[in-house]
Amino acid sequence: MLTATLATSRDAFAQSENDCTSLLSYTDLKNAMGIAAAGAGSGITCANRGFGNPMWGPVVNRDGVVCVVVFTGTTRDDQWPGSRVISAQKATTANAFSLNSLALSTANPYRLVQPGHSLFGLPESNPVDTDVAYKGPSAPTDNPTTPWWGQRIGGVNVFGGGLARSKDGQVIGGLGVSGDTSCRKLPRSIDSRR
Repeated sequence: MLTATLATSRDAFAQSENDCTSLLSYTDLKNAMGIAAAGAGSGITCANRGFGNPMWGPVVNRDGVVCVVVFTGTTRDDQWPGSRVISAQKATTANAFSLNSLALSTANPYRLVQPGHSLFGLPESNPVDTDVAYKGPSAPTDNPTTPWWGQRIGGVNVFGGGLARSKDGQVIGGLGVSGDTSCRKLPRSIDSRR
């Protein structure tokens, strides 16, 4: 009886860790990020629109595996190179610390990770896998032949720009946006999540 219960439980949770079918496609994310990047025409009204920089926007699945990477500029050189890995950290963080009953933005734990607060040290708890993060060209893609696809970047980042992705009330992954000020990134990530 116990063996049958365990087998049933295992089967209920069996899914490929590289399953990206429930998440945004490259085209859908690229279009959403492009609309959000359109400045005043985007419909995003925020007192501080940041620098107006192009940004990176990866999506990870529930296992933290990279499924899609886009950028809003014309070429990869239009975005801050350092923001590529930061955006993946944000997607990972939003996914890793969200539950079906409580989905968090990466900005939520910011105060709690400061010295003297309850989550101090959290950003150091899950380092970026540098062998994955800095492997190969930084091309945008949902193509399995590129370096990030199907890999876990890891990392914890606690400033604005990361949101959980949900479907039918279930967390299915995370979206991270980076390349401008946090005030600009959070509205863009919210707009891109829709």
